[in-house]
Amino acid sequence: MESNPTRGAAVRGLLAGALALGGVTALVAPASAAESARAGQRGSVVSVEKRATIDAAGVIAALGDTVDAGAVRYGVTPYVVTYRTTDHTGVPTTASQLVVLPENGDRTLSTVSWLHGTIVYKGDVATVRTDTNDYRAALLFASTGRAVSAPDYIGLGRNSPGVHPYGDPRATVSASVDALRSARSVVHGEGRELEREVQISGFSQGGPAAMTVGRALQRKGADPYFRLGALAPVGGPFDLSAFEAAAADDRIDKSAIYLAYFVTAWNRMYGGLYDSPGEAFKSPYDATVEGLFDGNHTPRQILEGLPQASRDLFTPEFLERIRHPEGVLKDRLRALDTTCDWQPQAPVRIFHGRGDKDVAFAHAEHCTAQLKANGAKPKLVDVGPYDHNSSVRQALPRIVRFFDKAAS
Repeated sequence: MESNPTRGAAVRGLLAGALALGGVTALVAPASAAESARAGQRGSVVSVEKRATIDAAGVIAALGDTVDAGAVRYGVTPYVVTYRTTDHTGVPTTASQLVVLPENGDRTLSTVSWLHGTIVYKGDVATVRTDTNDYRAALLFASTGRAVSAPDYIGLGRNSPGVHPYGDPRATVSASVDALRSARSVVHGEGRELEREVQISGFSQGGPAAMTVGRALQRKGADPYFRLGALAPVGGPFDLSAFEAAAADDRIDKSAIYLAYFVTAWNRMYGGLYDSPGEAFKSPYDATVEGLFDGNHTPRQILEGLPQASRDLFTPEFLERIRHPEGVLKDRLRALDTTCDWQPQAPVRIFHGRGDKDVAFAHAEHCTAQLKANGAKPKLVDVGPYDHNSSVRQALPRIVRFFDKAAS
């Protein structure tokens, strides 16, 4: 979630409201006969909605004064792709993604997977809104000559049913890898091909997601075609136990919102956090909080419906459980405290801003230390004294340069 100094800016930072993508659209069938034959399989295409091509000047205009457009070289064509995948329990479902291709004439394209940060409302994803950092990131990477797969994740977007399994590693990998498979089918339908090596980047929640997906691709069991090419997470909470403890102590911006989203999602998925909302949430919020995080409420509605401080939303006893997790909570947190506890066989750059009030810079140091302990050689890049949302805008042009170098 984005961090901003005023309440109105906080609402915008949380991406309140939905905005339809502009331009001419065309709804087409699955991209190839082979894809149609595999209907029902993970990664198979359900539908493709081709958007109007944006020329290079249009890309620069879309980036505006938020992201350095110096790397823009080509126009791009966006596609909204619905595809088949599985949820956190392995049950088949559908998800959506934004695929963006460069208009550069190349038949073989390098591949970027862009993984977004915390989103509470189904309509605040890059397949729906054009005024987000995620949409701009996808346009920027594609305008440098790359194909981009930017999944909405399960339970987000217009074409994925149910509630988002916030942070679940299994759902993260399935949605992201199956998005790559469906993107490859779309590219085939345009007479082009994706390279095997995938350059992965992501912001905030997408930071640990990038590390998790990268590890899955390196193990070669996630997909028979795609391989890890490079990793560039930004502003990620790589020590989730510490992040949630900081939220319990009100030491991060929007602490109650982050913690409430986490608690309601994880209790829904795994159980064991509380038996009734009253065990975790103070009255009168115990009667409304779970309903607010159903994916159909905007950030504005959530901000207006809940206090901003954890101490005002949660019971003291429950906050102690967050500070000192045990049982199911401790077990599930372990997987997200160790997303960097492996040795990537590919270049790694970790980007973070020291002015980040949502996710402390210590999380980047935590990830760097884990990688080095496993024999990796990551580079930690401090993008400057920027807040959470501003840091990703500073990082994006640097990630382009890093990916260029990693591919050379």
